[in-house]
Amino acid sequence: MKRVIGVYRNQHTHWVGDGLPVRNLFSYDRLGQALSPFLLLDYGAPHHFEPTTRQLGVGSHPHRGFETVTIAYQGGLAHKDSSGGGGVIEAGDVQWMTAGAGLVHEEFHSPEFAQKGGILEMAQLWVNLPAKDKMTQPRYQAITSHDIPTITMDDDAGHIRVIAGEFGGHYGPAETFTPINVWDGQLKAEYETFIHVPVDHNVLVVVLNGELVINGTQKVLDSSIVMFARDGEEAIQLQAYKDTQFLVLTGEPLNEPIQGHGPFVMNTKEEIIQAFHDFNNGKFGEIAR
Repeated sequence: MKRVIGVYRNQHTHWVGDGLPVRNLFSYDRLGQALSPFLLLDYGAPHHFEPTTRQLGVGSHPHRGFETVTIAYQGGLAHKDSSGGGGVIEAGDVQWMTAGAGLVHEEFHSPEFAQKGGILEMAQLWVNLPAKDKMTQPRYQAITSHDIPTITMDDDAGHIRVIAGEFGGHYGPAETFTPINVWDGQLKAEYETFIHVPVDHNVLVVVLNGELVINGTQKVLDSSIVMFARDGEEAIQLQAYKDTQFLVLTGEPLNEPIQGHGPFVMNTKEEIIQAFHDFNNGKFGEIAR
């Protein structure tokens, strides 16, 4: 079995704007190269919103040098950016935004969700870009739940959705710049499964809600991440004590310097300074109204 080298849990919620209460489960400023090519993951645990005519969310803000991947579990989010990308994602959908050379974007509750109110649950992952692609043209991939292959486990114990990469001969629809896997899974209480991962990748298991035991010994509660050694092993055993929602993230490490500040992640301090300069001079464009 692949050896567990760290388990980290965060139940503290902070607000992004006025519409996205999230828990930061990992970030590159604390765990650095051990996460590469992944930078950050915020989990918006289920939160009830009353019906409103107000526009709740986070307004126009910039990014450069990486990609954001937003997975909607409940509720709806509307996105718009200065490259012309945008749309609404509902439960099960994914938006994959490549900031690349730079853009500004906004994320609000979808008009339909805001009008009706209800439960919002989502996760947002940041994926680093290699140095050669950090200044690539921005792009937006709208991935609906129907686009995502779903592999059902034996005895209807749960399922794996392949958002990016390959699992069991099924390929995810997301186009990526480096070899990564993003698998979105559910495992029912009292069941177990084995996950096989590439031996040359950094590997993370993210427990969003529920409770798992990993490799028969490591108990993992909700809002936690599990990091594994690159030890030549490929198998991970998951046993669910409760119905559990989880992510498996694997990626070939970039082995490049990580220099970040706020919404920009580059390779050098000079590139960060340039990003602020370019943004302040309007080079990231504006969102069309």
